[in-house]
Amino acid sequence: MTTIKDFHRRSIQDKEGFWGNEAKRIDWHKPFSKVLEYSKPPFAKWFVGGETNLCHNAVDRHLAERGEQKALVWISTEVDKEESYTYRQLHAEVQRVAAMMVSLGVGKGDRVIIYMPNTPEAVFAILACARIGAVHSVVFGGFAAASLAARIDDAKPALMVTSDGGSRMGKPVLYKALVDESIKLSQFPPKSVLVFRRGLDANMPVVAGRDVDWVELAGKHKGAQVPCAWLESNEPSYILYTSGTTGKPKGVQRDVGGHAVAMAASMEYIYCGGPGETIFTTSDIGWAVGHSYIIYAPLIAGMTSIIYEGVPIRPDPGVWWKIVQDHKVKVMFSAPTAIRVLKKSDISWLKKYDLSSLKHLFLAGEPLDEPTHAWISEGLGKPVIDHYWQTETGWPVLTAMPGVEQTPIKFGSPSFPAYGYDLKLLRESDSSEAGADEKAVVVIEPPLPPGCMSTLWNDDARFVKTYFSTIPGRVLYTTFDWGIRDKDGYYFILGRTDDVINVAGHRLGTREIEEAVNMHPGIAECAVVGVADQLKGQMPMAFAVVKDPAQVASPEGRMKLEGEIMKTVDKQLGAIGRPSRVFFVALLPKTRSGKVLRRSISALAEGRDPGDLTTIEDPASLEQIKTALKGASKGTP
Repeated sequence: MTTIKDFHRRSIQDKEGFWGNEAKRIDWHKPFSKVLEYSKPPFAKWFVGGETNLCHNAVDRHLAERGEQKALVWISTEVDKEESYTYRQLHAEVQRVAAMMVSLGVGKGDRVIIYMPNTPEAVFAILACARIGAVHSVVFGGFAAASLAARIDDAKPALMVTSDGGSRMGKPVLYKALVDESIKLSQFPPKSVLVFRRGLDANMPVVAGRDVDWVELAGKHKGAQVPCAWLESNEPSYILYTSGTTGKPKGVQRDVGGHAVAMAASMEYIYCGGPGETIFTTSDIGWAVGHSYIIYAPLIAGMTSIIYEGVPIRPDPGVWWKIVQDHKVKVMFSAPTAIRVLKKSDISWLKKYDLSSLKHLFLAGEPLDEPTHAWISEGLGKPVIDHYWQTETGWPVLTAMPGVEQTPIKFGSPSFPAYGYDLKLLRESDSSEAGADEKAVVVIEPPLPPGCMSTLWNDDARFVKTYFSTIPGRVLYTTFDWGIRDKDGYYFILGRTDDVINVAGHRLGTREIEEAVNMHPGIAECAVVGVADQLKGQMPMAFAVVKDPAQVASPEGRMKLEGEIMKTVDKQLGAIGRPSRVFFVALLPKTRSGKVLRRSISALAEGRDPGDLTTIEDPASLEQIKTALKGASKGTP
């Protein structure tokens, strides 16, 4: 076994040798002639000239050896159903949906927007696109009509695939109604809309000549055989939209060959998941984690992947751990937000089930605070590995790599740069490299490794301007995040560079203050935002969710707890990091994917418009913020 340092050094110093060797993990219909083409920085092309197919590598190539093994297990606590599909059954279903798409005029290079909940049919549609060489764009099912319309107009899809509805906390979410509204708003609507009826919207309208019933069309293509389209490694596989500062979403474009190789390698080096083992990733298929680690990586590795429709506390806070027990899950992947939700429940739920099969729990999507990291690690008695990555990278940038070397875990740290990433911390003042324990901007020296975005859909100029033009005189990929590297080489992410609070000349990351607030044993989670202050420029303001609401039921209780939290922050950061106020709410405003809407909170605190709220999980959460702020203006604790 090599060390992580040596392994990483080789991946940077000998990129072509390293990735050329990793490329042996997948099937190539035609061998590549060159590992890396980097003549036009920052555009990198990997495995040039090679031809392959993601669906072949995820499904077809496993049929001989593990055709009868479960490939996909669907568990829905929303509609109380469970279904499983072997690799052979998955192969048949994907071919059938591929034939359905072809019959609707979809061909190689055409875009297909998939707007569906976490169901097997969504996975079939994604893999069917990969099979025929269509470019899929999965849009998270919580996006409102206007947001969906913007994605339709950018992708210009030939087909849209949706469902009559999804379900969240037992309440139906009417997808098809949102699709109809978005198409009315769009300039480039799809010719056809393929609709899978789940019986969640009895009054679902049908547009004649455009809407096609999934079950009816599937009946015409039973037993269909559709060959894989062999694609050059650098052709687009999918578009995944992420928010942009201009208001126009950015279409992150992923390739075919590099993506497949990166997924295959990560299952061994990072996740330690192998053929026949089971992985449970709790993400939504509409997010990068769902793409990479519900669908592509596990199936390429020959694993059984669990796709879950539901929340972590319904029917009870033990539901996920029962799944781990019942399906002998080896690898689990979730998000810090979900763990903080579970943290409000009694830790006994973690002890109720047999978790002996579980090797690791991985967390990603946002910074993992130290108290939550410690709580879940101690509760599970298993290694909990924090990750740092982005939609743009498609797989972890910072991570422990137990498949390379077992290294100690530091709570609150995503450990080290993953192989392939030439990571640097640069001072904002002069772009020089920062030293140990010095806060700086996290950047990556290109070329970006395989699996990262190749460009932005139909917008090379924006790709260069947004990501590679922020450091004067240098072509470097900017993550727009602050980070610190300690003396042992462990990295800590401190939050977005645009979420930094400047208090009387002192720059403080919201993450730092949030961690300090979370150190108080009575706090489940919190959000800290910067609020304009005439004297100091900005002051931090905290909004906290308590574990025991009785603590803040009275003005005296709120004052007492607020004082205790101030002292906790003083102890952790010093008085400079102390929030101007701590408000107590029952829940924080979040998107449906779990991201805290800090900018909206900050706007409300400053009396401004909270902005675009189309993705908010629960509008009542913002009302709680308003109520708390209104009380403060009247002098009520």
